Amino acid sequence: MKGLIAKKVGMTQVFDENGNLTPVTVIHVEPNTVIATKTQEKHGYDAVVLGLEDLKESKVNKAYKGQFPENVSPKRHLKEFRDFEKEVAVGDQIGLELFEKTAFLDVTATSKGKGFQGVMKRWGFHGGRASHGSKFHREAGGTGNCTTPGHSMKNIKMAGRMGSERVTVQNLKVVKIDPELKVVMVRGAVPGNKNCTLIIKSAVKK
Repeated sequence: MKGLIAKKVGMTQVFDENGNLTPVTVIHVEPNTVIATKTQEKHGYDAVVLGLEDLKESKVNKAYKGQFPENVSPKRHLKEFRDFEKEVAVGDQIGLELFEKTAFLDVTATSKGKGFQGVMKRWGFHGGRASHGSKFHREAGGTGNCTTPGHSMKNIKMAGRMGSERVTVQNLKVVKIDPELKVVMVRGAVPGNKNCTLIIKSAVKK
């Protein structure tokens, strides 16, 4: 598996050689630093720990700072990638060149939080008639049972908090990679706000 920590810039659109318009998400990929490597002999599995975005040492406590080698400054974002396909060493910098021959990506992030929402927005319920006198417009309707068992069953779709969940969008096509600007453009939308942290990995199903 190949993967990096990145930042979401936003959405735009590009035209291909045939004049077809494609909506794309622009992902900014600064070089990731290899913080640690794990091996089958010592840890029971093979993995690489990558870090992004330097932190001031004065802002880091000793417990957090202790996991970084002497020649590597503390990082804000850390992510472990198992079965990393590229041979790396602690302190190496890995950038967009990792995805030069990759056609599809999986992108993981925390989706936008939408607060407390009703069943129509959260689950797509149709609701009742909008006409006068209906008295049933945007409610959920019946959610329980009769005297037996006398309570609502688990997993009933109700109003509640919507969004702010860990979401992975799979098989996003790579439209363009620009090494100079350090950006990769993928077809379609990815979760999260602008400037949020993303985990981009080579697609597992393609």
